[in-house]
Amino acid sequence: MTELAAASPLNTFIARFIEVRPRERAALILSFAYFFCVLCSYYILRPLRDEMGVTLGREKLQIYFGLIFLIMLAAVPVFGFVVKTVRRALIVPLVYSFFIANLLVFWAILSRGHTGEWVAGAFFIWIAVYVLFVVSLFWSVMSDIWMSEQAKRLYGVIAVGGTAGGLTGPLLIQALVSTTGVPNLLLVSAVFLTLAMVCCMWLRRVAVQASGAQASGAHGENDSVFSGAINVFKSPYLLGIALWILISNGLGMFFYLDQVRVIGEVYPDQKERLLFFSRMETAVSILTIALEMFVTGALLKRFGVGPVLAILPVVAVGALIAFWFSPSLTVIATILVVSRAMGYGLAGPALRVLFTVVDPRDKYRAQNFIDTLIHRGGNAGSAWLFNALKAAGASTPLVTLLSIPAALAWVWISLSLGRQQEVKARAQGAAH
Repeated sequence: MTELAAASPLNTFIARFIEVRPRERAALILSFAYFFCVLCSYYILRPLRDEMGVTLGREKLQIYFGLIFLIMLAAVPVFGFVVKTVRRALIVPLVYSFFIANLLVFWAILSRGHTGEWVAGAFFIWIAVYVLFVVSLFWSVMSDIWMSEQAKRLYGVIAVGGTAGGLTGPLLIQALVSTTGVPNLLLVSAVFLTLAMVCCMWLRRVAVQASGAQASGAHGENDSVFSGAINVFKSPYLLGIALWILISNGLGMFFYLDQVRVIGEVYPDQKERLLFFSRMETAVSILTIALEMFVTGALLKRFGVGPVLAILPVVAVGALIAFWFSPSLTVIATILVVSRAMGYGLAGPALRVLFTVVDPRDKYRAQNFIDTLIHRGGNAGSAWLFNALKAAGASTPLVTLLSIPAALAWVWISLSLGRQQEVKARAQGAAH
C-alpha cells in the first residue's frame, strides 16, 4: 500500500488544515506516528531518569553530568561512523534494536530489586546517549524522506506528533505505575520504540521522495565533534549562540539541582516522585502545544527572532527573583514547567531560525559542536560550579542573586543575535 485512498475521510480532514499533496499523505501520517512513538518512548523514561537523579543526590550529579559529557564526545563520532558505513535502510533497525535490548536489560535488573547507586547512575547516563541516537536518527530519516520544499510545509505538522508523544508518555506513567510497577514502564517504552522502528521501515516503503544526496551531505559534516569548534570561536554570531545555550543550561541546572534536593525531602517514596515528575512533563507538553499552535508563529512574524529569544531570559530574571523570596517546591516546579515549555515552544523555533542564515557547512558542524561540547559541557560545568558555591558556604538566596547578572546578559545576547540575524537575512536576500 503506497498511498492512502484519496477520498478517505482522514485524507479529507488532513487536506482541510494542512498543505499536503495526495502523494505525500501516507508518508506524512507515518512520519507523524514515527515521531509520536519516539518521543512517547523517551518521555516514559525521562521522569524515571529525573527520579534516579533524586536517588543519586545533588552532590553526586555533578560527577554524572561530567561523565555524560565525556561519553557524548565519544558517542557522536561513533554515531557519524555508523551513519556513514551502514546501509541507510538498516541503520534504524540496527540502532533501535540495540536500545530495545538495553531497555530489556534495565527492566530485568530493576525487576529483581536492584536499585542501588550504580543502577541509578548507569540509567541516568544511558538516557543521555539514548536520546542523542534515537532522536537524531529520526531527523536523519526525515532528511532522507523529504525534500527541502516539502520540509518547509510539513515539518511543523510532524513536530506536533513529537509534542503529542511527549504528552502521552507522562500520562501513561500516571495511568500505569500504580498497577504495573516502575520496572514494567521500561517494557512500555520498549513497545513504543519498537513501533517507531516499524513506522520507519514502513515509511521508507511509501516515501514519495528519497534524496540520498541531500542526507549524505549532512551526515558527512557530522563526522567529528570538533569540526565546527574553530568556526564557532571565529564567528561572533555563532559564539553568541553558544553563549546563549551556555547561560540557558547554567540557569536551568541551578533550578534542576535545587529541585532534586527539595523533591528528595518532600517525597521519600519512589512512586510518588515518579508521579510528580510525570505530572510536570504533562504540564510542560500541554503548555508547549499551546505555544506552538497559537503563540510562537505570531510572535516571530510580528516581533522577529531577537525579542522572542529574549522572552525566556526575561522570565528567568523574574523566576530568580521569585525563587529568592520563596525557594519552595511549588515555586521550583512552576519555574521549571514554564521555562522548559518556553524553551521548547518559543526559544527552540527561534534558535532554529538563527541557523538559517549561517554557512551551510556550519548548519551541521557548528550546530553539532554546540549540541555536544557546549550543551553537555555547560551542564557539567554548571553542576560543578553550583555545588562548589554551596560547599564554600554560599546560601541559596546568595547563589540566586549572583545568577541575576547572567540572566540580564542573556537578555542582551538574545536581542543582539536577533539584530545580527536580520542583517544576515537581508544580505542573503540581496544576494539572491
